[in-house]
Amino acid sequence: MKKVVFSGIQPSGVIHIGNYLGAIQRWVRLQHETFNYFCIVDLHAITVRQDPEALRANTINLAKTYLAAGLDPQHCILFIQSHVKEHTELAWLLGTLTYMGELSRMTQFKDKSGTKGENVGVGLFTYPTLMAADILLYHTQLVPVGEDQKQHIELTRDLAIRFNNAFGETFVVPEPLIGQVGARIMSLGDPTRKMSKSDPRPAHYIALTDTPDVIRKKINRAVTDSGSEILYHEEKPALSNLLTIYHLMSGIPISELEERYRGVGYAQFKRDLADVIIEHLRPFQERYEGLDDAEVIRILREGASRARVVAEQTVRQVKERMGIVVE
Repeated sequence: MKKVVFSGIQPSGVIHIGNYLGAIQRWVRLQHETFNYFCIVDLHAITVRQDPEALRANTINLAKTYLAAGLDPQHCILFIQSHVKEHTELAWLLGTLTYMGELSRMTQFKDKSGTKGENVGVGLFTYPTLMAADILLYHTQLVPVGEDQKQHIELTRDLAIRFNNAFGETFVVPEPLIGQVGARIMSLGDPTRKMSKSDPRPAHYIALTDTPDVIRKKINRAVTDSGSEILYHEEKPALSNLLTIYHLMSGIPISELEERYRGVGYAQFKRDLADVIIEHLRPFQERYEGLDDAEVIRILREGASRARVVAEQTVRQVKERMGIVVE
C-alpha cells in the first residue's frame, strides 16, 4: 500500500519560488508515489492577524497555485483546513496532553513572539498542537518539511506516542521527509535567512506571478559574495543559493553550472538565471491565469468531503478511547 503523506501551506503573504521549489514541486512528484492530503492551512494563518478580504483571496490564489503547479485532484486530496472541523476538535483533545514546556521551547514561537511578552496570542503558542492534529487525523506516515519544521514533527511524534501509551494504539507515529537540495531557498537580499512570504521587501523574493521584467530586476539586484568565482560553497551562501535555484529550475547539475560559468562574471550568470526562471515559470503562469475560481472552489469542497470521511472516524475513535460519550 502507498504511504500516507500530509502537508500544507498557510494562505498568507506572497507565494514565491521558495514555496514552489522547496514544497509544492516536491508534492507534485510525491502524488504519484504516495497517498496525499495537501491542505491550505488557513487556521494556522490567523495566529497572526489577517485582513479578512486578503485571507479569502490568498486562500483561493494558493489553491490555484497548487493546481497550476501540477497537483491533480485525481491523485491527491486538496482542501481547506477549516472546511474539516475535526482539525480543531482533535487539536483540543491533543492539547489536553500537550505540556506548556514543550510549546514554550518551540523555536518558531520564540522567533514570532519576539518582544511582545504577554501580548502574544494564545493561537501562536498552541498552533504546534493544531499542526499535530492536522497530521495525526489522516494516519500520516510521512510529512514533507524543511529543517525549520522538524521540531514540530518531533512534538507530533511525542503526542502520538503519549496518546498510544495512555489509551491504546490509535495514532500512526509519523516520520519527517526532509528534502536535500532546495529544501530551503534563501532570501535574495539576505542569504542567511529563508525566503519568506511575509517579507515586506518584494526584492528579497521572486513571486510565482512576477512578470519577466520584475524577475530580471530582482535577480540583477540579488546580493552576491566577495570575489568573482561562481561556486557552491559554505563560504559563498549567496552564490550557493542562486546556483540552487538555477539547478532546480533547469535540471542542470550544480557541478556542471560551476564549470559552465568558470571565468564568467556575475552579470552574465544572473542574466542566464533570470531567463531560466522566466521560462520555467511561463507554463505555470499560463495555467494559473486560466483557472476559474468557481471550479477551484468545487475541487476544494470535494477534497474536504473526502478528507472528512477519514477525519470523522479518527476523532470518533480518539473520543471513545478517552472515555468521551460519543453520539
